Amino acid sequence: MKHIFITFLLLIILPLYAQELPPIENYTPSNYGGDNQNWMISQSKNKFIYVANNKGLLEFNGSIWTSYPSPNNSVMRAVKVIGDRIYTGCYEEFGYWEKDTLGELIYKSLSKNLEKNSFIDNQIWNIIDYNEWVLFQSGHALYFYNKTNETFKIISSKSIIYKVFLVGNHIYYHVANKGIYRIVDGVPKLICNDAVVLNDRVINIFEHENRLLLLTRSSGFYFLDNEKLMSWDIKNQNVLKSYNVFSSIQLKDGSFLIGTISNGVFKMDTKGEIEYSINQKKGLGNNTVLTLFEDNNYNVWAGLDNGINCINITSPIKTFIDYEGVLGTVYSTVIFNNHLYVGTNQGLFYKKLTSKNETFTFINGTAGQVWSLYNHNNKNLICGHHLGTFLIKDNNAIKISSVLGAWNFKKIPNQDNVLLQGNYSGLYLLKKENNTWKLSHKISGFSNSARFFEINQSNQIFVNHEYKGLYSMDLNNLHDKVTNVKLHEEVPAGKSTSLISYRSKILYEANEGVYSFNKNSNLFTKDTLISNLLIPSDYSSGKMEIDNTGKLWLFSKSNISFIKNNDLTNTPEITNIPIPSHLRAGVLGFENIQHIQNDIYVLGTSNGYLTLDLPEFETEKNKKYYIYFNTISIKNLDESFEFLSPSKNGVFEHKNSTLSFNYAVPQYDKYLDVKYQYRLNGQVDKWSKWTDKSSMQFENLSFGDYVFEVKAKVGNQETQNIISYAFKINRPWYISNLAILSYLILLIFIGFLVHKAYKFYYAKILKHEQINNEKTIIQIQNEKLNQDIESKNRELVISTMSIIKKNELLSKIKKELKKSKTKKDLGDAINLIDDNLNNNKDWKFFKQAFNNADKDFLDKIKASHPDLTPNDLKFCAYLRLNLSSKEIAPLLNISTKSVETKRYRLRKRLNLSHNESLVNYILKF
Repeated sequence: MKHIFITFLLLIILPLYAQELPPIENYTPSNYGGDNQNWMISQSKNKFIYVANNKGLLEFNGSIWTSYPSPNNSVMRAVKVIGDRIYTGCYEEFGYWEKDTLGELIYKSLSKNLEKNSFIDNQIWNIIDYNEWVLFQSGHALYFYNKTNETFKIISSKSIIYKVFLVGNHIYYHVANKGIYRIVDGVPKLICNDAVVLNDRVINIFEHENRLLLLTRSSGFYFLDNEKLMSWDIKNQNVLKSYNVFSSIQLKDGSFLIGTISNGVFKMDTKGEIEYSINQKKGLGNNTVLTLFEDNNYNVWAGLDNGINCINITSPIKTFIDYEGVLGTVYSTVIFNNHLYVGTNQGLFYKKLTSKNETFTFINGTAGQVWSLYNHNNKNLICGHHLGTFLIKDNNAIKISSVLGAWNFKKIPNQDNVLLQGNYSGLYLLKKENNTWKLSHKISGFSNSARFFEINQSNQIFVNHEYKGLYSMDLNNLHDKVTNVKLHEEVPAGKSTSLISYRSKILYEANEGVYSFNKNSNLFTKDTLISNLLIPSDYSSGKMEIDNTGKLWLFSKSNISFIKNNDLTNTPEITNIPIPSHLRAGVLGFENIQHIQNDIYVLGTSNGYLTLDLPEFETEKNKKYYIYFNTISIKNLDESFEFLSPSKNGVFEHKNSTLSFNYAVPQYDKYLDVKYQYRLNGQVDKWSKWTDKSSMQFENLSFGDYVFEVKAKVGNQETQNIISYAFKINRPWYISNLAILSYLILLIFIGFLVHKAYKFYYAKILKHEQINNEKTIIQIQNEKLNQDIESKNRELVISTMSIIKKNELLSKIKKELKKSKTKKDLGDAINLIDDNLNNNKDWKFFKQAFNNADKDFLDKIKASHPDLTPNDLKFCAYLRLNLSSKEIAPLLNISTKSVETKRYRLRKRLNLSHNESLVNYILKF
């Protein structure tokens, strides 16, 4: 019987491993900065999460975890947010935390107000909000704290109190070996002492079907009616008895989530059916679930023996994650004969579509890379594989082609039993003959890889090669050759581009937009209607998919999107589903999505797949999100930090160097990204680009008034609020008002000095110019005098030479006359010549010219030598002119020898020694 029971249990549990599960976000101790064990979880009205951890109180704002040590460093096991207070309990201590103006939690003890020795060696295990009371449950007492008048009411028990429960508006608690009590009119009343509650522990009490429903640790569910227990008649009662239940909650929809000691958590619907289970092998952080809590957005938080998990119970996304690595990366999915087929890099797998409890089965012979799956008229399933082409029949693989790399398959118009196949090496033809598919032949004329290809009604084939470009060609009537191969250079080629046929149009997508083929021009032109729906900066992959409902699917960095024409206007409209590429974890360029049923889709990922419930995404749009400041701090130049109040404007000195802002949106959906946008009015008034960074800091801001604003976007939905912080940075001391006044006075003083200096400078310049002008005038006068002197000298020279010439001429005439043989009447002529030779007028004229040229010479030499005769002075004047003896002789009307005699006599009168030069002496005057 034991083996039969275990086999039965395995038959029930094992198929659950193939179920699609809600997304799970795993937080480890290294993430939240606390110890492993987490005992109780609560949430504030601003959606912050609070966790009672072995180390103390944990606070999570959606971005940052903050840890607060317990007041007495003991293990904290209970937390409950009531209003603006966070009530906590630990060993021999309980009280509440409140935020100060800086946003920091400050603790106030309540247990110290109890009477002495009334709370010794006790641990708080649970906290309940009950009207105006806060109930703290310890091992042997219930402490009721009145929030209004701050008084206490205590209900004690000699036996251990396992747990206290609030059901409806009534307090119940379970006492070991006693039973279930209910507080009535302020006193406990025993309402059930059935053997089940005496021998087992009650984990939780719910209100279900207008009755009390008890969940025990190892005995399952029981209804409590008229103080009697009755087992809940569900088929999974024995399964519950096999588990060691430790925690549980009733969700807002009435279903149940049950945590166990060693089997993780499982969900039961309102009828007791197990919908799914989650354990460590299926993504849970740990199999021991110490506490469960449902937050305001219907996420379930699991406090584990090692870590904290957030389970997005109501998410429109469900995950199938291949933790064991058997399935691999999903490249293609298809629905065929009510089965879901999944083609991966490991091979081809399938399972029944309608069964929730069936595992995937591998199809033998398909090991390796599956590229595509093609459903031909719901009659044949064809698998494109790296090793060739397979026909999947009765879930067996039959190879119909050994040509490597079967990318994809397309119908040839009006040829139902003929398929065009794209391979690594070009285009091939598959034919169905005698109900059997086989490879017919290779189509000549084109040998490039044909991963993306389409064929229109005119048998025109389009092939996109991501590196070589987009080609078009014509297929002949025999379907064995292509002609008129054309490379379309009008569209950009590149990686992750794609080609598809949509609503009788051939579409090509690249980073620059979507292009459609124009039959008239035989060219691709940009389809503005579709391109305008896309955001170029969000482009990541040009892969396009069409489902059997006519939706055109596209994949970008932030969204997966589908385009569908409006029923009334027939214009394309886009719907964005905010699942960013890094969270959906697909292979770039190989994205794939498949319609399953109703509005459910399956999206392939690198480690399994996601299922999407489209109507649920519309419901998600009704959620409202808010952004909050976490901390605002300023770091001074000495590296010290000062935390600031978000509600109070800041005024800072210029020496403060770094101002930091931390903010967050309390949002806990795994597949929703939070992005932030900020601006600093006073510096840059434009909003920044969207970023996932939840903090910002500014350094070396100049003085002035600023307002920092930040908003957020959850998926595609912006937060309801924009938070802001106004602050002012004072001027530095060197440009304060006093400093500016000092600078002004100094400037005026400097201006005065500069004025004086300029005045002095220009006066000096003016005087210098005046002196220069006077010098110039003197120089001009001197030049004029020199010119006059030169003129006088020229006159003197001319006069002297004239006298010399005249005397020489007269002397020659005289000589000639003396030679005349006839002496008659010559006497008078000779006398006349002698008179002209000795004419004093010549001397007077010469003396005047000489004095003009050499003023005061004669006076100076006469003064030095008073005994000089007039003839001596005349002789000195001639010597002053540096005339030779030959030139002087005519002037004195004497012979040259007589001139030498006169030189000798003049030397004696001038008292010159034999070695002294007469001319040099005269020139010194």
